[in-house]
Amino acid sequence: MAGQRTQQLADRIKVIVAQMLERRVKDPRLGFITLTDVRLSGDNQQASVFYTVMGGQEAIRDTAAALQSATGLIRSEVGKQLGLRHTPSLEFFLDAVPETAAEIEDLLAKARASDEAVAAQAAGAQYAGDPDPYKKHDDDDDEPDDDNGPQAAGS
Repeated sequence: MAGQRTQQLADRIKVIVAQMLERRVKDPRLGFITLTDVRLSGDNQQASVFYTVMGGQEAIRDTAAALQSATGLIRSEVGKQLGLRHTPSLEFFLDAVPETAAEIEDLLAKARASDEAVAAQAAGAQYAGDPDPYKKHDDDDDEPDDDNGPQAAGS
């Protein structure tokens, strides 16, 4: 059950960090931030906090700087609320999920446009050969050619 306990701790750390960013960290550089995930190491000594930021590159840089300066305050509050013997060290990482999702959406739009172009080309197309290229047997050819049939063993 160590995996379940680690996941519960990670979820609790996510809630505590989110509350701290909302209520106690008053850094003007802190942008519109969303915590996406918290992952703990196997020994619960290091917590990786993943986040996204609304805005451009400047907002991302400013938010990273604000998080870096508030890490000590956030870690001390995490330690107080969790009551663990060893408070995990916090490290913040910009989550690449939104950019990856945007790239996938672009690729899907290109594929959709390509499919529509192929469908438009195929709309007025005709077969190069027969519409039905498979050989068909006539009903008259079902009978064997010679009328003798099978020969008897004694003849």
